[in-house]
Amino acid sequence: MVERVSTVTHLLISSFWPILKAGLLITIPLTLITFILGLILGLLTAMARLSRMKVLDFIARFYVWIFRGTPLLVQLFILFYGLPSIKVTISPFTAAVIGFTLNMGAYNSEIIRAAILSIDKGQWEAAYAIGMTKRQAMRRIIIPQAARVSIPPLGNSFIGLVKDTSLAATITLTELFQKGQQIASVNYEPFWIYVEVAFIYLIFCTILTYLQGYVEKRFEKHVAK
Repeated sequence: MVERVSTVTHLLISSFWPILKAGLLITIPLTLITFILGLILGLLTAMARLSRMKVLDFIARFYVWIFRGTPLLVQLFILFYGLPSIKVTISPFTAAVIGFTLNMGAYNSEIIRAAILSIDKGQWEAAYAIGMTKRQAMRRIIIPQAARVSIPPLGNSFIGLVKDTSLAATITLTELFQKGQQIASVNYEPFWIYVEVAFIYLIFCTILTYLQGYVEKRFEKHVAK
């Protein structure tokens, strides 16, 4: 029994850094890149949804419908395993970036659109009363207020994305979860290795939750002033 505990302890200690390193070098960068791109795409899509041009509204609605209505895992499989059948081959990291960005863009667009619509109509009227155009009102008055409203749901979306990146393991990307799988397949200790993987995800998400709370408080103070 003592020998068993010693073996498991040694395994957990020796595997901690390789798994954490994969998280720092692949999982976190993948999360940051796709969230930023998804945020930009989400903003553009939200603007298209709110546009008076029916063509833009239709395209945006169709895009959101597709990517919110299909599983992220299936989207990744189409990109990585499906595209080669039509002579288009991309790397695992590229497929992950494209897949997560398109998926995040669809969800973020709804968060941003809802935040913009939540701004009182009186804000628009006041902007028009002092001679602003719709674009100026949106940029100077509506977007700054909507940004504050959207911080909590976007923060939750970002934390959720950290965990969703584990799906990239299914397209052979050696991120945090995939590294854990590789170690478990060699050492035949899947329970303890996966517990360790979960613990590292928990560390990441706990830190991000704290940072989210800090950012929200900073914005509240800024608004109060």
